[in-house]
Amino acid sequence: MAQKKEEDDKVRLDKWLWAARFYKTRALAKTAIESGKVHHRGERCKPGKEPRIGDEYVIRAGFDEKTVVVQALSIVRRSAPEAQALYRETEASIARRETAAAQRKAGALGVSTDGKPSKKQRRDLFKFHGSNSE
Repeated sequence: MAQKKEEDDKVRLDKWLWAARFYKTRALAKTAIESGKVHHRGERCKPGKEPRIGDEYVIRAGFDEKTVVVQALSIVRRSAPEAQALYRETEASIARRETAAAQRKAGALGVSTDGKPSKKQRRDLFKFHGSNSE
């Protein structure tokens, strides 16, 4: 049993992110870390970094950016409630994500158009850009 505890103390970051269910596979976690989507103290991480209890990580996935604090270490992927016990998301991070989700839902961040341009509008665009195809 003591050997299992020692293994839990030496956890790779990609394995912890997979066990905490941030990514579906360990390979996806490793790719995300290598592409700069996981930061610790404002710097990019490496997949072999060993997270410690109390460390704060910024994890970007899609539109969301979560700031989480490590609460426990694990090398085993378990059920979602057990995985959520491995970390705690900061209050500021939750508020930021909710605000961003509300803005996306309201359409404030996207480019809204009236649809496909008509033939005349397309000609005007070509004229404006100076690439008349006629």
